[in-house]
Amino acid sequence: MAYDYDDENIFAKILRGEIPNNTVMETEHSLAFHDINPQAPVHVLVVPKGRYVCYDHFALEASDAEIIDFTRTVGQVCKALGVQADAAGDGCRLIANAGVHGVQEVPHLHVHVLGGRMLGRMLAPAE
Repeated sequence: MAYDYDDENIFAKILRGEIPNNTVMETEHSLAFHDINPQAPVHVLVVPKGRYVCYDHFALEASDAEIIDFTRTVGQVCKALGVQADAAGDGCRLIANAGVHGVQEVPHLHVHVLGGRMLGRMLAPAE
């Protein structure tokens, strides 16, 4: 299966420094920044710096170093923002949309870290 990566997507432009962002954390392989249209009091996006379309693409093709860095960055962002699900925080929702059925709007892997309030059910009950 081939994944078509669009080098002109907004996250690629952010990673190249062509579009500014409000950085929360940056590592060797990942960048975390505040969403420009937040859907919760805490809404941060975590993206890998590599050219990965979605999570399954990343999981299948990223190096071990990229996978470890990205996963740890998500955890560090949750801790830094106080939304981890331990005694120090009330938890959060992590969302990674993929493809048409997942309603992915930007073809670059990104995880939404949402928290700071009760978020309700993830999906409406099936009709």
